[in-house]
Amino acid sequence: MTRMLGSLLKQIVGGLEKIPEEISHAFQQQKKAVGGRRLLLPDIVKMLQTVTLSLRTFVCIDAMDECAVVHRVKLLDSLKQILEKSSGTRIFIIGRPHIRAEVENHFSGQVVSVSVDSRKDDIIGYLRVRLDEDESPEAMDESLAAEILEKIPEKMSEMYVGAMAQRALLYTIR
Repeated sequence: MTRMLGSLLKQIVGGLEKIPEEISHAFQQQKKAVGGRRLLLPDIVKMLQTVTLSLRTFVCIDAMDECAVVHRVKLLDSLKQILEKSSGTRIFIIGRPHIRAEVENHFSGQVVSVSVDSRKDDIIGYLRVRLDEDESPEAMDESLAAEILEKIPEKMSEMYVGAMAQRALLYTIR
């Protein structure tokens, strides 16, 4: 959890022209600590609150449902704390429907859910790009490429239609 939010902080600070003094000072203090200890989760949340206070910030988290429940709770709590201080922050979470109640409970009244389904056209487009990027095109003739573009999307579509659990929801917070 700390690493994930630390990475988020790094991405946001990396996009700034100047590192805020509070953040620079906190990192210097941690370097001075014995062994150069890492920042703790509350420290990172506070820095994220500070840095997003005056910025329009978009946070996107994919596969939230794959996060262990205990970590997911900590992450949602941390994101809620950030939102409480930063009115310009928007959070987009992608996860399967079974986490819907958990997300809605954390951000009561602030969540909009949208169903996200893969379409056959999306799969074909992805495969075309990957086939075009193939570093050894001589290993594949046109008939094999055509078969790939036919069979894989067909099988993927069957998987998605047959398994509701494969569907995802996009949770837009605030």
